[in-house]
Amino acid sequence: MLNIHNLTVSFSGEDLFSEITFKLEKGNRAGLVGKNGAGKSTLLKVISGDIENDGGTLALEKGIRIGFLRQDIEFVAGRTILEEAYQAFEEIVELEGRLAKINEELATRTDYESDYYTQLIHDLDEVSTRYELLGGYNYQGDTEKILQGLGFQREDFDKLTDTFSGGWRMRIELAKLLLQKNDILLLDEPTNHLDIESIIWLENFLKSYAGAIVLVSHDKMFLDNVTNRTIEISLGKIYDYKKPYSQYLVLREEIREKQLQSQKNQEKEIKAKEQLIEKFRAKANKASMAQSLIKQLNKVERIEVDVEDNAVMNVKFPVSKQPGKVVVETKNLSKSYGEKHVLENVNLMIERSAKIAFVGQNGQGKSTLAKMMVNEIQYDGAIALGHNVEIGYFAQNQAEYLDGEKTLLETMEDAANDTNRMRVRDMLGSFLFGGDDVDKKVKVLSGGERNRLAICKMLLTPFNVLIMDEPTNHLDIVSKNVLKQALQQFEGTLILVSHDRDFLQGLTQKVFGFKDRVIKEYLGDIDYFLEEHKLENLREAEKKTKVEVVKESKKEAYKLSRQEEKELKQLKNKLSKVERTIASTEKEVLEMDAALAEDYATVSANPDFFKNYQAKKDALDILMNDWESLDEKLNTFV
Repeated sequence: MLNIHNLTVSFSGEDLFSEITFKLEKGNRAGLVGKNGAGKSTLLKVISGDIENDGGTLALEKGIRIGFLRQDIEFVAGRTILEEAYQAFEEIVELEGRLAKINEELATRTDYESDYYTQLIHDLDEVSTRYELLGGYNYQGDTEKILQGLGFQREDFDKLTDTFSGGWRMRIELAKLLLQKNDILLLDEPTNHLDIESIIWLENFLKSYAGAIVLVSHDKMFLDNVTNRTIEISLGKIYDYKKPYSQYLVLREEIREKQLQSQKNQEKEIKAKEQLIEKFRAKANKASMAQSLIKQLNKVERIEVDVEDNAVMNVKFPVSKQPGKVVVETKNLSKSYGEKHVLENVNLMIERSAKIAFVGQNGQGKSTLAKMMVNEIQYDGAIALGHNVEIGYFAQNQAEYLDGEKTLLETMEDAANDTNRMRVRDMLGSFLFGGDDVDKKVKVLSGGERNRLAICKMLLTPFNVLIMDEPTNHLDIVSKNVLKQALQQFEGTLILVSHDRDFLQGLTQKVFGFKDRVIKEYLGDIDYFLEEHKLENLREAEKKTKVEVVKESKKEAYKLSRQEEKELKQLKNKLSKVERTIASTEKEVLEMDAALAEDYATVSANPDFFKNYQAKKDALDILMNDWESLDEKLNTFV
């Protein structure tokens, strides 16, 4: 379907990735992973044709249709959700217009015997056949089914897209892509802004998708459940294995360990040959052997070990001061948006050092309550903050509050005070913004890099209660793990709004479930919450598959048959043994030569000396002949 060969993309004179090669075939569901800024979204844009590459080729089979879910979505104003979703059926909608026009003419005309009327009948038959062939009589039902699967209610269908948040608009775009029946789906972080139930629905849909998928996601569980292949971009190269993400990690580590061991063994062999070369090159009768060894070394392909990008951000959330026992208490809390009632008469109490997850479908009030706690929006009822409470707040769209025209350094310095202004460079460095990176403008950062910067900026203000609304959106898997560890070590109170099941596991001890304007408290983690709701499909999705390590066969590694590989190994072992024997025999001959030179009379008086001396030299000649024979055979494999 898609063939990429030696693809290179550069920015500002530096290669983002260089000479990457891979094929995409029907049935491939590839997870495209890597650190923020590695080039994942850029690669999708190159495949979709949004941007041009700087080298290499990209070949598509004739007639292949590509659908691309971008992070930035723009809709035409004035359309309802259904009208926007119907844009997926561009030709069907156009045919509907033609059918309506033809039927209108047929209803008003009375010249039944005319050629024009006959042509109208012919056009009606032709357009109707095409309309039916494209699924014109089913597309409306299919559209409603997909929209409901992604969390929309029937009463939402006739509402304007302008009235929905970015997350819901992304769902509309995703629905259009799923309805188009593209051959290749390019999905750039599709789970951002989806609630857990919608993520599970999308997992099941994608697992049965007939075409090919390239999926950028930082949701490890989603990757494991959907993909059958992992392509990692790291330090400008790609690593491609036909395994889901978790299995790929184990396989990559095992392969790297093998590379390290093979590299050590090779270095030993090279060192032994170099020592022989030094011994042989000084002797005229062994010069040819030295040259043969030199040629061997020149032919040796040095084993390289895959380079690991181990750079991680350094996050620590210190507690500013000790607050009172109760940090937040609400009484008869309610919130409505026009006629839509989100929360109603909510009474809850949050105590110091609690670790709480806000969970529920989108639109149930999770982010709304978080905003109410930091007094960002108006509400009915009362919220009382406890003694000495200082709140740190990370909004779901926190990165959007950053000024794109400012540099990273200016962003931090403007938010700093006199006590921490001198530390902003060190803080940026701990979040992987070092050197000249601090002079970049915010607008050139990837989504994950902006989130890292937003978290870094948040640490300039002390707090003891931390409210984070979807902090993992756009963060790469490594950064998410670092953030999770930092939150586990945070000694203050944590309130976390998240849809990421893997991220939530083991992070909170209490779950507030949001549903139908009511908040219910569950004394347990996310697994307990899902189990209590008897969501069988969610529990199934959370089961950890046993990672099976598939060992790369040596036949694949060396492209030799099993028998040839066995013979090659035996030859190498024999050659090494002969080389060791040559070295030890030469040493013995040299020692006998030295003894003769030092005290010829005494040594020659021994009747067996010269007999042994000649036997050693004869043995050495035999060994040399054996070595040449083995070396010749070995060269047939090189």
